[in-house]
Amino acid sequence: MLVLTRSDVEELLDLAELEDALARAHAELSAGAASMPPRIAAWAKETGLLGAMPAYLPSAGLGCKLVTLFPGNTDRPTHQAAIMLFDPETGTPVALMDGTYVTEARTAGTAALAARLLAREDAHVLAILGTGAQARAHVRAFAGVRDWREVRIAGRDRVKAERLAAELGATAAASFEDAVRGADVVAATTHSPDPVVRREWLAPGAHVSSVGATQSGGEVDPAIVADATLVVETRAALAPPPAGASELSGLEASAVHAELGELVSGARPGRTTPVETTLYKSVGVAVQDLAAAALVLAAARERGAGLTIELEEIHP
Repeated sequence: MLVLTRSDVEELLDLAELEDALARAHAELSAGAASMPPRIAAWAKETGLLGAMPAYLPSAGLGCKLVTLFPGNTDRPTHQAAIMLFDPETGTPVALMDGTYVTEARTAGTAALAARLLAREDAHVLAILGTGAQARAHVRAFAGVRDWREVRIAGRDRVKAERLAAELGATAAASFEDAVRGADVVAATTHSPDPVVRREWLAPGAHVSSVGATQSGGEVDPAIVADATLVVETRAALAPPPAGASELSGLEASAVHAELGELVSGARPGRTTPVETTLYKSVGVAVQDLAAAALVLAAARERGAGLTIELEEIHP
């Protein structure tokens, strides 16, 4: 079995290839070609959880991610993960890799894919809400989605926002509202249980992306959910957490305009008018992890990277 550390994964994962791999994964998922049960989780005390995310995907194989979410972490990531890949013919474990970087990259990469499909072609102002790992990953992933003339970053901590903006060549906004007003694309990347983007702040035709996860409430104003053309990874996002998004819990299936894979395949249209508000609400799904992990494994085998270990001896 091949073991790959975070530094291995960061070196091996080709972000230029990732968006195409994510598009294939979502097209397969929406076409019914993938096997992906709803996420389950075990709670650790009051706020921490351990989630299990298994899946099979024709284009990427068989695997499972174990991911923890501890929103109170300050000295380490709030999300930490490991991914195990298996031979889809025999079930033999073939790789164990760091999943924390994969989670960061595939979450931002899928949000960028959604923005490419839903944002107006003339979008030029991008607002990133949050100052953590996902905010940084989003700036990188969204770089080629449109011709950005201004990238704004806002967070609850102004100093962190200024520091991240300086690092990434962006502009620090004084508040979430200042960042959102006049923006063409708004990407929320927080764990806030209260809205950080409100309906009245949005310009006509704005695209909103939300990847934050909470057990109640949420970072998106309910008025945006009610008004927007809603796109999700899978309609299972309407279930309560941990399988679904708290902002969408209780909605009827008719509230969903399309799954992301349906936009990729052309089965459903994306934006139809320049003034409609579009919303991509992510919960993070296992096929995204598989798509990214398969790229890492292929690159590792090609370059001879990683450490090979034997879990057990197989005797004939």
